Amino acid sequence: MSSGNFLDKLLDGVGVEWKELGDVAEYVRGLVYNKSSESSDGTGFKVLRANNITLTGNSLNFDDIKVVNFDTKVKKSQKLYKNDILISAASGSREHVGKVAFINEDIDFYFGGFMAVVRCGTKLNPRFVFHILTSQLFQNYLNEMLNSSTINNLSSSVMGLFKIPIPCPENPKKSLEIQAEIVRILDTFTELTTELTTELTTELNLRKKQYNHYRDQLLSFEDGKVEWKTLGETCGVITGGEAPASGLMSRAPTNIYKYPIYGNGADVYGYTDSYKIDKDVVTISSIGANTGTVYFRKAYFTPIIRLKVLMPKNERIHPRYLFHVLSSLTIGRKSSSVPNMNAADVKRISIPVPSVETQARIVAILDKFDALTTSLTEGLPREIELRQRQYAHYRDLLLSFPKPTQAGECP
Repeated sequence: MSSGNFLDKLLDGVGVEWKELGDVAEYVRGLVYNKSSESSDGTGFKVLRANNITLTGNSLNFDDIKVVNFDTKVKKSQKLYKNDILISAASGSREHVGKVAFINEDIDFYFGGFMAVVRCGTKLNPRFVFHILTSQLFQNYLNEMLNSSTINNLSSSVMGLFKIPIPCPENPKKSLEIQAEIVRILDTFTELTTELTTELTTELNLRKKQYNHYRDQLLSFEDGKVEWKTLGETCGVITGGEAPASGLMSRAPTNIYKYPIYGNGADVYGYTDSYKIDKDVVTISSIGANTGTVYFRKAYFTPIIRLKVLMPKNERIHPRYLFHVLSSLTIGRKSSSVPNMNAADVKRISIPVPSVETQARIVAILDKFDALTTSLTEGLPREIELRQRQYAHYRDLLLSFPKPTQAGECP
């Protein structure tokens, strides 16, 4: 069904009026405070900032709350109430300007000076406006208004000029009914996405617990039943070098630059036309926040940024067994303010080394659990992205109101 037919059916021939946001809603900026106003003991007014709006999903989070002293000057209008639309009004990063979150109930939080709130008048359903502010319609407006400025700031004048489509403006009751129906449809999509995310996340956590349980059980050898050896005895330890020059690598694979480059993180750093490691191996991140993180890497890649690569010295060590056993250990250390491990630290790590047959049996069992966990880990973001795209498609479809020259008459 085309967007025009879909919308025509919903509107049933009613007219649409485009009103400036400043005429139908209030735009309130948040409280301004300085460093000396911040509470030292955690008591005071709780303040939400841009980081409290999650960009993906336009949801509210309470991960990092700022608290200011009770003697800070605040206004009642700077507190968050039910049906408020909290918006990031200013940021050094363009992508964060304009992100919004809907306030479902009165909460004991204020909003900071780089934030603002949209409060709707009686002609508007607040959820209807929320969906508009997450749509391409609003993003196009921001791109037009902010691209001509070096300052990413949604002032009252900028927000006030944004035009909101109001269906059937001459009949407020029918107008709100139409808005409510659009909200119902779009909220259904967001609820389905939320439910799916919750279900898959719960399932993922369950699979991880199962894997960890069986891994720890299989690797709990009785004293004297297995030989323990250090990684220095069983493996060669190779330290990754400097990254290839920009002209010798590509961020995406090509016919020439097809061999991955791995650093401390989980993601591929880039691709190059040659490789330094030609076997399946285990790597350990050796500096920064990821210190001690273990990855299994397939053959033909280049390690960089002090990544430690473990090369078994003989066939008595199965690479996948090495991965599972190291994943069960807490490794890594802090010798300074920056976590790090050198080659000597890695070589001192001790692991149980059962027979090759026992290693193969353990690997077969744990790989099955790992595959189940990995498949869900990879499938979760893809499925959520699909649902979000579906929501965005219908949102933009439902909000594609005719321009004033096309508007009909409201019955």
